[in-house]
Amino acid sequence: MTRDYASVRYLVDDVQAAVEFYTSHLGFTVNMSAAPAFADVVRGPLRLLLSGPTSSGARATPAGTGPGANRIHLTIDDLAAEIARLRECGVEFHSDVVTGPGGSQILLADPAGNLIELFQPADRPE
Repeated sequence: MTRDYASVRYLVDDVQAAVEFYTSHLGFTVNMSAAPAFADVVRGPLRLLLSGPTSSGARATPAGTGPGANRIHLTIDDLAAEIARLRECGVEFHSDVVTGPGGSQILLADPAGNLIELFQPADRPE
């Protein structure tokens, strides 16, 4: 039986550094690795395809494109604790915590500059 994943491709300049980042800091596990060209890591239903410069996925990308404002969105139970844990690991954030009616979020980036949003939903009255 195959597992259904939502897959997202991130272009990275160093596949091994990206694998280390996602597995060490964000709870992903390696599904397959063909480093230095490609690896994919999974967390729950998300399959993150990490394509290095020599991968077919990266070669299909037009020149001049790169990491943009798109980002993966990871739901966190305790955002403050997760921020503290990641800061202890030396992870730098690219925003302050932003809080709105839906919850709180903060942005960080992987070693290639791809954005990751950590999000804690607001408590909802029952």
